[in-house]
Amino acid sequence: MIKNVGIVGAGQMGCGIAQVAAMAGYKVHLYDIAPDRIEAGLATINGNMARQVSSGKLTEDERKKALTLIKGSSDLTDLSPADLVIEAATEDESIKRKIYVAVCPVLKPDAILATNTSSLSITRLASATDRPERFMGIHFMNPVPVMKLVELVRGIATEEGTFASARQFVTALDKTITVAEDFPAFIVNRILLPMINEAIYTLYEGVGTVDAIDTAMKLGANHPMGPLQLADFIGLDTCLSIMQVLHDGLADSKYRPCPLLVKYVEAGWLGRKSGRGFYDYRGETPVPTR
Repeated sequence: MIKNVGIVGAGQMGCGIAQVAAMAGYKVHLYDIAPDRIEAGLATINGNMARQVSSGKLTEDERKKALTLIKGSSDLTDLSPADLVIEAATEDESIKRKIYVAVCPVLKPDAILATNTSSLSITRLASATDRPERFMGIHFMNPVPVMKLVELVRGIATEEGTFASARQFVTALDKTITVAEDFPAFIVNRILLPMINEAIYTLYEGVGTVDAIDTAMKLGANHPMGPLQLADFIGLDTCLSIMQVLHDGLADSKYRPCPLLVKYVEAGWLGRKSGRGFYDYRGETPVPTR
C-alpha cells in the first residue's frame, strides 16, 4: 500500500508530481541536491495552488491541507520512509544512474523505484538499481497538474505486483493511464517528437516561417499549440535528447535530429526556460526568431 511518496528532483516535473500526489492525500518528500531549487519548487507549487483557488478549482482548505503534506529536503535519508520514489531528474542516463546508486541504499527493501523518463530504456535503467523487479516507468506529461495522461512502462524484470501498485497510485491521482512497451520514447514522444522535428526541418528548409508553420498546424490540424511553440515549451535540449534516443535506439534515418535543432541547443537557445528558442520570450509577447 503506497502512503509515502518520495520525489527526486524539484524541477518542473518533480514539483508537478509532488503537487498532484499531495492533492490526492499522499505524504510527499521532495528531494533535491540544491536547497534553493527546493525553495523555488515549493513556492511554485504554492503559487499554482493559489491560482487554482482563485479560479474555483480548489478550496483554500484543500490547498492548505495539500501543502502540509509536502516536505522539501536536501538529505537523501529523508526518502527512507517512502513506499514509492519517483525520479524526475533531467533526461540524462548517466545522471539517473548516479541517483539510483545513491538512493537505493536508503530505501526500504520493498519500496518501489520509478522513473519519469520520457524516452530512455526502463530495462536498462533498472539494471543500475538493486531492485529491477520493483522498478518501472511512470511517465507524467507536462504540466503535470493539467495533463490527464500518464504512461506506465514495465521493464523486462518488472513484477506484476509493482505494476499493479503503480496503476493504483496513478488512478488515485485522477489520471488516465496508457500502457506502453519498453521501446525508445514509448507512445506519446515516439509520435510527437518526430512531428516536432519535421516542423523544424520545414523551417530549416525555408518552406515556412515560424509563424506560418505554427499557424498552419493550429488552424489546419486543430492543434492547440503550434509544434515550434510546443518545442519551446518542452525545452529544445529535451527535444534533441529524445530524438537522439530514437535515432540511436531504432537506427532509422527518419529520426535524425534536424541540424537547426542542434544549432539552437548549441547556442543555448533552449526555449521558454532560457528566454529564447524558436520564439524570443524576453519582451512583453513572444516574437518568432525566424
